[in-house]
Amino acid sequence: MFRGAQAINLDTKGRIAIPTRYRPELLAENQGQLICTVDIRQPCLLLYPLKEWEIIEQKLCQLANFDPAQRSVQRVMSGYATECELDSAGRILLSAPLRQRAKLEKTIMLVGQLNKFEIWSETEWQVQIERDLELGLSGELATSDALKMLSL
Repeated sequence: MFRGAQAINLDTKGRIAIPTRYRPELLAENQGQLICTVDIRQPCLLLYPLKEWEIIEQKLCQLANFDPAQRSVQRVMSGYATECELDSAGRILLSAPLRQRAKLEKTIMLVGQLNKFEIWSETEWQVQIERDLELGLSGELATSDALKMLSL
């Protein structure tokens, strides 16, 4: 399980160091293999351990190729999907197209989302988290039936 938001640096070659606390799980269960792709709804990247990505891939395969919206989701998520492997220093390389798409600069945010990570530019993360907090404070988030049943 991946949780928490952490500021990390993107080096000049486009590499980020995965926090030490996550490395043993990624190495043991996924041999250090991850898949990074774009989020189709937010200006961030999604970083999946290989086993989690394989579940997503199966779902993408089940979408209808003849439905334009479903085909678009397949095209974007699969088209941007890039294999990343932890190196001996615990770093992964984010491809230039992925970095450009998410507007990543030197400081980025790595945000645990239970089964995956989101990778945000620090600026975009601050904007998004403020929006999310405003929705929660205004009560707009509680309009969903699923959220009405959530007890925290």
